[in-house]
Amino acid sequence: MDVDLAPVLGSDQTPAPCTLSKMLLPSLSALLLAGIPAVNAAIAYKGVDWSSLLVEERAGMSFRDVNGNTKPLERILVENGVNTVRQRVWVNPSNGEYNMDYNIQLARRAKAVGLGVYIDFHYSDTWADPGKQGIPSGWPTDIDNLSWKLYNYTLESCNKFQDAGIQPTIISIGNEITPGLLWPTGRTNNWGNIARLLRSAAWGIKDSRLSPRPKIMVHLDNGWNWSTQNNWYTNVLKQGTFESSDFDIMGVSFYPFYSEAASLSALKTSLTNMANNWGKEIQVVETNWPVQCPNPKYQFPADVRSIPFSEAGQAQYVTKVADVVRSVNRGNGLFYWEPAWLNNAALGSSCPENTMFAWGGRARSSVSVFQRI
Repeated sequence: MDVDLAPVLGSDQTPAPCTLSKMLLPSLSALLLAGIPAVNAAIAYKGVDWSSLLVEERAGMSFRDVNGNTKPLERILVENGVNTVRQRVWVNPSNGEYNMDYNIQLARRAKAVGLGVYIDFHYSDTWADPGKQGIPSGWPTDIDNLSWKLYNYTLESCNKFQDAGIQPTIISIGNEITPGLLWPTGRTNNWGNIARLLRSAAWGIKDSRLSPRPKIMVHLDNGWNWSTQNNWYTNVLKQGTFESSDFDIMGVSFYPFYSEAASLSALKTSLTNMANNWGKEIQVVETNWPVQCPNPKYQFPADVRSIPFSEAGQAQYVTKVADVVRSVNRGNGLFYWEPAWLNNAALGSSCPENTMFAWGGRARSSVSVFQRI
């Protein structure tokens, strides 16, 4: 149940104690006695991954708000409640897309409109995900030199952001690293190597000149699968090299169209267990929902099948995921993956359209959901 605080909050969102006591205490008491949370706090990090914006703009794409007014994408996002943008960083991409220069240019635009920046280091020259985690070209492969290279690359990259006037609020040390990172050295057949690599990456951030220091995230896929999360963190942390104090946030991907088991209820169980076991901040950092999906490759989970494939359905789905995040102790972030990548609208799924902008660049009504979560 939500309690509307608008009547008792000033423009600075500070509650007037006298007014609160008169208007809310009776209802709060009743709610607490009933075992119902009194207030669903807003999600602290309400974000999108906008990594492909410059790629789209170079292809001639522009963006419009729901009323058809042409605006920079960052303005549309801010007007609709987004407060943080996620950006992937590749090391030596063949065409320069998503490298450090690309990301600094993008992050400067975010900062200019007051958006926080969340950097997602892939530690690869291309996509890093559960199917591939390739070592960048020219990097060593033995664990000693690779760990040193990773530390220095992370340190230097963070210093470049600082020198450019960019202070990321979050940095992820790897992307969907459930099967490890920097293959073959960091595969899960050697948890000790994974722990050493993560320690090097984390301390590259901590030893950098970034000020204030960003929060450090570990990001795995299949956030709904508690067995996967438990197995991974148990094995990495028991090495004694990469410690719980080395990072702040556990981030997960959650896509309901890759497995019937990827339910909201399973997500809630998994995230709750993660929070209770390790006490970290919890975020869903990749998710999306289709506006059409005529031939899904997999059956959708039972508890999302009532959600329509539409703009309204996108908003309903994001709200439900946000409710799960809010229900978890220290759950505080939700990021929609690439809502404006119109030249790749399927976003890797069997559903042809998952973006929050229609072809041509006009915002769908669903983008305003960030104002309400």
